[in-house]
Amino acid sequence: MSWKNSEHRWGGVSQLLHWLIVLLILGQGTVGLLMVDMLNSPDKIRIYALHKSFGLTILALVALRLLWRLFTGAPRPVPGMPRWQERAAAFTHWLLYALLFAIPLSGWLFNSAAGYPLQWFGLFNLPPLAGKDEALREAAVAAHAWLFWLLVTVALVHAAAAFYHHLFQRDATLARMLPRGWLRTDAIDPVSTPPASTPKDPRDA
Repeated sequence: MSWKNSEHRWGGVSQLLHWLIVLLILGQGTVGLLMVDMLNSPDKIRIYALHKSFGLTILALVALRLLWRLFTGAPRPVPGMPRWQERAAAFTHWLLYALLFAIPLSGWLFNSAAGYPLQWFGLFNLPPLAGKDEALREAAVAAHAWLFWLLVTVALVHAAAAFYHHLFQRDATLARMLPRGWLRTDAIDPVSTPPASTPKDPRDA
């Protein structure tokens, strides 16, 4: 497996970061919805602290993935994809990046406006993004929630499009974000398909 992205596939680093971020978001979303209704207790404080730490981790991983994409490029659209689908896919990808930056930053802003300290797994403190401000805190809380639900919506559309391409278009859209051989596809993989041999001219025999 190549670690770098190619014209035809996402490389191993992009695949690892993609699925790691997906798992972290699923965990963060589940915990975030449940912890709001928890009674005030030391356990709630610890869970909130972990939620913040994992949010900062997602922010760092998304920044790393974006830098890696800018460094190694991205695969070309699969052959035969209509132009409007190419544009929709590109818009969705960049919207997901924007949301994955905006959600942790809105949480950081909420934490700062509320006057709470922010630590990464208890190892070091991060500076506040703003001073204590009740109006700003309420706006950041609302933004954090709305951005999360927008992310859920866009991610579901993104996943549905990938499965549509795999199940009905029979192309490599989904397969190229997975290790080679995990999904079979009718599309020809230019990287793994050897070039056809040229028949020998009988006169050369």
